[in-house]
Amino acid sequence: MVSSPARAAEPFVLICGLDHANIAEETQVFHAAGLRFGPAMCREEEDFLGKCQEADGLLLQYGVVSRRVIEGLPRLRFLVRYGVGVDGIDLEAATERGIPVVNVPDYGTDEVANHAVALLLALCRKIARLDRQTRAGRWNVFEAVPIRRLAGQTVGIVGCGRIGSRVARKLAGFDVRLLASDPYLTAFPPGVEPVTLDRLLAESDQVTLHCPLTAETWHLIDARTLARVKPTAVLINTARGGIVDTAALADALRAGRLAGAGLDVTEQEPLDPASPLFRMEQVVVTPHAAWYSEEGRSDLKRRVAEEAVRLVRGERPRHCVNPEVFDRAGGTT
Repeated sequence: MVSSPARAAEPFVLICGLDHANIAEETQVFHAAGLRFGPAMCREEEDFLGKCQEADGLLLQYGVVSRRVIEGLPRLRFLVRYGVGVDGIDLEAATERGIPVVNVPDYGTDEVANHAVALLLALCRKIARLDRQTRAGRWNVFEAVPIRRLAGQTVGIVGCGRIGSRVARKLAGFDVRLLASDPYLTAFPPGVEPVTLDRLLAESDQVTLHCPLTAETWHLIDARTLARVKPTAVLINTARGGIVDTAALADALRAGRLAGAGLDVTEQEPLDPASPLFRMEQVVVTPHAAWYSEEGRSDLKRRVAEEAVRLVRGERPRHCVNPEVFDRAGGTT
């Protein structure tokens, strides 16, 4: 049974905007720790401000936690994100208040890497298109030509951290040349050549995105950068939708300046059913599914709850996006 915030002096945690079927893993962790908790379907500012006044911590899947929300919740001590990206949280406002923002950056590394490689292979082998035409009764590989041999081609990895480096390791067995662009890395995986983004875009046959969404990477792939890409290249995005300018991508695909795209994330989610991307044979779209496996989902839920317990106990979390809040006077925990 989910606890209620009846005893205001005791820490209370709210699970916000979660679309999972249940909170079994969270309940197990919180009950073992004796921590009070509850669900709250919050995605908009007014929801957070109206339903979270008694919360010491928020566990967040969906929803935007703006400066107004952070400043309007006087009891708030920490924020824990289901997953990697924290672009929906005003990090500056949280840091100013000494509120740790915690994520789980390594729960689904293998799943996302596998999904990126799967999209790459599906595009190269034109799997989705061949499936559709075969189901329609057209048993003819030549409807989908050209299909090029993957070995010997060049794959460009934009962002070579946990997931990008895992993608590189998986692709090494396909006998491809690997390039990577990541301004924050000093050491790259074996067999990966570090290059500038411009060079990566110009030389790659497949470009796969694995960088976070920040002010710097917003629309990193736009009309200007797409103009540098080979017209025979394909783009894979399993990172964040906002990294790609959707309108510019559709224009490039429509004009034949890009051969294909594999998208697990889009700027608008769900993608508008009227989007021209859905009418393009050379595009494969999946519903922000790269993170998911039964094991990964369970692991994520458990680890999010464990981070909340650490924070309530005054312990340092495993992964904090703004660790400076622990190193200055007045930091929360």
